[in-house]
Amino acid sequence: MGILSDDVVVIREPEIAGEPSVITVSCPDKTGLGCDLCRVILFFGLSIVRGDVSTDGKWCYIVFWVVGRRGRETRWSLLKKRLLGVCPAVSAASGFYNWYVRQQETVAAEEKPQVFLLKFCCFDRMGLLHDVTQVLCELELTIRRVKVSTTPDGRVMDLFFITDTRELLHTRRRKDETCEQLRSVLGECMTNCDIEPANVEMAAYLQASLFLPPSITEELFILELSEESRTSFKNLSVAMDNSLSPGHTLIQIKSPDHKGILYDIMRTLKDYNIQISYGRFYSTHNGSCEIDLFVIQKDGKKIVDSNKQTALCSHLRTELFRPLRVTVVSRGPDTELLVANPVELSSKGRPLVFYDITLALKMLHIRVFLAEIGRHVIGGSEWEVYRILLADDFELSASRDKIIDVVTKILMGWE
Repeated sequence: MGILSDDVVVIREPEIAGEPSVITVSCPDKTGLGCDLCRVILFFGLSIVRGDVSTDGKWCYIVFWVVGRRGRETRWSLLKKRLLGVCPAVSAASGFYNWYVRQQETVAAEEKPQVFLLKFCCFDRMGLLHDVTQVLCELELTIRRVKVSTTPDGRVMDLFFITDTRELLHTRRRKDETCEQLRSVLGECMTNCDIEPANVEMAAYLQASLFLPPSITEELFILELSEESRTSFKNLSVAMDNSLSPGHTLIQIKSPDHKGILYDIMRTLKDYNIQISYGRFYSTHNGSCEIDLFVIQKDGKKIVDSNKQTALCSHLRTELFRPLRVTVVSRGPDTELLVANPVELSSKGRPLVFYDITLALKMLHIRVFLAEIGRHVIGGSEWEVYRILLADDFELSASRDKIIDVVTKILMGWE
């Protein structure tokens, strides 16, 4: 009943090396579409350096100028396929357009990907967890939760709760492909590999918990600002203006740049049910960003309530200043790295966080003794919390401040 044309997403690679690639999206509009597109682009390791958004409420036209990481090849055809996957389809009968889009959104909200449990054993080595995470990311397997434990004799038991973007993990071929890719990276140190659907008890393990120890929430969410952080916060501004447009509220943002900054803005607006009618994003060479967004509420009206304006501006400042929380704490004789990642109301979170954490630890030559990912409700919001128990000899490689610094820079794209 719905169709997607190849013209919905057009990707033009640069003619001159070093220039941005251009991604053009033209499709029916929906609240949160910009957020969904930015999440996909971020998953492919691309940074948006410029963006233009325009919509009449029914149809939108979006252009992103993107650059990739040096030395990392982008799978453009696969990126196009994933971008098409989040675009609303065009109804073959235009008279049913609004009904069809509502149906698509309802179905998308009700459908949840099947969760699988990946179990394997191997002998520990430096960078093991990052190498495994990289394989899963390349296979488009999303890590929902992980529990990694190391025995005194150096054996590692890994439990990964994963979902498959391709929705093929129920097939023997896809399972064999996953295990073979892991074996090709881990070599003879891998002793066994098994993938099975998660049962009811396992699925319950993935649900957000209402409780985290107060010591953890305090470490993650009540951190003193360093002088450098205070300076960055002063360079960040979020303002609203209702005088420049008869039908829209203008949100003006000036902020230091970081990886996924446009995604952080879009997901915040999506959670507030704010629709963007027109917007421009520009990243400067000196490491700052300027964003102008003409927006309306879901009811099609301006944001005139002063309390709503204050709440939204405050939330945007917080998300731009510190979209992820990073700290290192003592747990008795052990030392734990903590990272908290905000989760959208749609239950989706920032991609590649675990990838970046394990990359940073591999770069620092720090081994992981235990790793867990869990979802928790903190202050009325859902967070994905990464708890990494570091090996006893971590201080031979880096101090706690150095770990926080490197992990933060990798996560924020400042490396």
